[in-house]
Amino acid sequence: MRQIPVDTSTATVMVAKSPQPKVKDRRSGEIATDAETGATLMTVDVMFAANDEVEILSVTVPEPGITGELQMGTPVALTGLIARPWDNEFNGVKRHGIAFRAVAVTSLAAGALKPKAA
Repeated sequence: MRQIPVDTSTATVMVAKSPQPKVKDRRSGEIATDAETGATLMTVDVMFAANDEVEILSVTVPEPGITGELQMGTPVALTGLIARPWDNEFNGVKRHGIAFRAVAVTSLAAGALKPKAA
């Protein structure tokens, strides 16, 4: 499936909802993992503002790629953001959309990269 790189250099990106584990199967509650590394996948909802438009995007990120405190309103950088179009059919209903995935989501808040005191 085609992957489209997303340029975030001129965008303002802020956390809209704190990271949550990505659920693979809602019925069983199974959590999704990265096929290559086995890392738990997380979903971070972000406000993506560019070109006088604002959208809320749900971005999937491996748990080790989440850096800093990511609370609502925290400015962040999205490393390696890609968009992947998808479509499926379930019970005769066709659905389609765009899935977003990033290598990392890093807090840009002051002091976010400093180690915490013990």
